[in-house]
Amino acid sequence: MTNSPPSGYRPCVGLALFNREGLVFLGRRANKRQPEHVAPGFEWQMPQGGIDPGETPHQAAIRELQEETNVTSASLLAEAPVWLSYDLPVDIGKQAWKGKWRGQAQKWFAFRLDGEESEIDILTPAGGHKAEFDAWRWGRLEETPELIIPFKQGVYREVAKYFAPFAAA
Repeated sequence: MTNSPPSGYRPCVGLALFNREGLVFLGRRANKRQPEHVAPGFEWQMPQGGIDPGETPHQAAIRELQEETNVTSASLLAEAPVWLSYDLPVDIGKQAWKGKWRGQAQKWFAFRLDGEESEIDILTPAGGHKAEFDAWRWGRLEETPELIIPFKQGVYREVAKYFAPFAAA
């Protein structure tokens, strides 16, 4: 298992939050003007976010889960064995992060929602953070690559393979 992300990529985490039926949380991106996140027809994704200095990927995953969904009652099911990375299209990379990163390297985690669905609150997330999503729904893990912006689809196909065992009730 590689413990550090590849050089030149922004270190991030990705989260697959499963419910008891084996469906995964999908959020619709709120800010549709950011081309690094959204393309027309590809607004849905699983929660993700950067790793803060001094934070482990697992700590970042728990924080991001709470910041983006408000969920705190979840148990860890698995961690992807490798960092999964994607390159941003060059024009988007220059605009998004002023060319600092080629793309993102993500450490993915699967969680099971242990509490009630009513715990999910995307509009007023924990800690006063700006809402990342304007809508959410449960979906099938295997459908996620078709919903995400095209340059992230390879990562989502890998996530669907790694976490397929949890996509059942």
